Amino acid sequence: MKIAIVGAESTGKTVLAQQMTAHFQSRGHAAQLISEFLREWCDREKRTPKASEQAAIAREQAHRVDLARETGHTIADTTPLMTAVYSDLLFNDTSLYDFALQHQRRYDLTMLTALDLPWVADGLQRDGPHVQPEVDRLLRLALGRAGINYHVVHGTGQQRLACALTIVEHFRQRLADQGAGSCADWSWHCAQCGNAQCEHRLFKDLVGAGSMRR
Repeated sequence: MKIAIVGAESTGKTVLAQQMTAHFQSRGHAAQLISEFLREWCDREKRTPKASEQAAIAREQAHRVDLARETGHTIADTTPLMTAVYSDLLFNDTSLYDFALQHQRRYDLTMLTALDLPWVADGLQRDGPHVQPEVDRLLRLALGRAGINYHVVHGTGQQRLACALTIVEHFRQRLADQGAGSCADWSWHCAQCGNAQCEHRLFKDLVGAGSMRR
């Protein structure tokens, strides 16, 4: 099973990917973590990439998934879609979306981390809490236009991990019951209320609160 974790900066993507990998491994399942190439790139170059360097970063992120073994769980801490979104946001360059979305379709599950964690600085990689709502909006817009289902992961601490694992388990059960073809348009309903629109309301409330503070 290939699982992609995407989301705005400082929404816990890396921690969640690490926790999920450790969870599966601790239970005797094969699991591999695909790390974020951009983080390594920034550490090595001591700067953020230019517009002309974005495509190569996206390709390398995809290449890492291509090299992953096919068995067990592959958990990607970000995908080329994040590079495409930031290219759009920072450089007004939408040329990477086609490649990124084609790659995104290769995952069994796409998880989107919610905007319910406090923003934390992380060196060169982060632009500030003010960009979170727009990054989130662009991600949802791109996934929606491409017809790629995504499942929002929310909560703090172990709640966030539990939410992600619940999504995996529901998908696995659906796969076992109805087969791969019927899972293409599957969408998970929140365990708390059963309403698929609840996370959209959470998102709007968070964005509204942020606007009032500014």
